[in-house]
Order: sequence, then structure tokens, then C-alpha cells
Amino acid sequence: QVQLVESGGGLVQPGGSLRLSCTASGFTLDVYAIGWFRQAPGKEREGVSCISSSDSSTYELDSVKGRFTISRDNAKNTVYLQMNSLRFEDTAVYYCAVRPYVCYQKVLSRANDPSWGPWGQGTQVTVSS
Repeated sequence: QVQLVESGGGLVQPGGSLRLSCTASGFTLDVYAIGWFRQAPGKEREGVSCISSSDSSTYELDSVKGRFTISRDNAKNTVYLQMNSLRFEDTAVYYCAVRPYVCYQKVLSRANDPSWGPWGQGTQVTVSS
């Protein structure tokens, strides 16, 4: 069974922090790029951040630069998204997905690109006062 499972979401105050995890089972993440995406109610799914397999290069959505950090631990078959200084507009369901080998800005911005998949089920992040 090939699966991605997200965890770590929850309710947080503005300015707070969360760390999301994406863990793979049934396959290993080491040869994949991993992306974090989010979808808020009434909005399109958007790419948040991604990390490549070979050199672990990263790309981020402009609005999260300096606040969110993506990292990977291949030994644990897990990718993390550390989210700091959270804002109301960060509220969304957050999903992880994989694609072959590399990620770059353009493909991160194309959540519907068929190269992304499989996808996790998502974890809810709610930023509220």
C-alpha cells in the first residue's frame, strides 16, 4: 500500500508555530521530491514549499518565505514543514505530495500538474484568535 500521511495540524494563535510531518509508507522518499500544498475554502490548491531529492534544494511560496521551512529526513521516510509566525491567511488543509526527483518554482506553482502524486489525505491548520 503506497501512502502518504500528514500529521501535526491543529488550531494555533496568530504568530504561533506548528510543525507538519509527511510520512511515506509502501515506498521510500529518497528519490522523490516532496511538495507541501494547501487549500483554503473557496480557493484553489496552491503550492507552499517543496524539496528535491538529489541536493535537497528548496522552493517556497513568496508569502511564506522567512516563515516556513521544509526539510527531509530520508532515514525516517519523512518530510517536515516548520511553520512559524502563522497568519490568518495560512488557514487551510495542508497536503503533501511527491513527484520524481526534483522540484522547482514553476512546478510547485502548478498543483494540478499530473507529475504530482500520490497525495496524502491532508491535515487541517487553523490560525485563529
